[in-house]
Amino acid sequence: MNDLPRGYWCECWTQNLDKDQRPALHASFDAYSATQADRWIAVALRTISPALDAAASEQAWQWLYEGRIETRRALLRAEPCSVSVDQASTRITWTVRPVIFLPLAHRQRVELPACAYDFKPHVTD
Repeated sequence: MNDLPRGYWCECWTQNLDKDQRPALHASFDAYSATQADRWIAVALRTISPALDAAASEQAWQWLYEGRIETRRALLRAEPCSVSVDQASTRITWTVRPVIFLPLAHRQRVELPACAYDFKPHVTD
C-alpha cells in the first residue's frame, strides 16, 4: 500500500466577541507543506491588513514579521498552530493542524465506486 500523504488542514474562523456566539467557519485549505500552510495565512493577513484598524493591523504585521517563523517551526514539529487578529468586536482566527490525507474515492477509473450510486438527490417543492 502506498504511504498516505501528510499535510496540514487550514481553516479561517470568525467570532463576534460582543455576543455569545460560536465561531463561524469561513474558509478552509489543504496544504501539503508547512511552507504552503503558513503562506496561506500570510497572504490572507497581507490582503486584509489595509482594511484593519491600527491595533488589528499591528497584530497582523507582528505575526508576519516575528511570529511567522515560530509558526513554521511548530508546523515542522507537527504541532497545531493558530493566529488571531481582533478587529473591533470580531476575532479572526486562522488554524493549522497536521493531518494525514485519506483518499475518498479511487478516481483512476472512469466508473465511480458502487457506494456513489446509493445516494439519490432529493427533489424540493
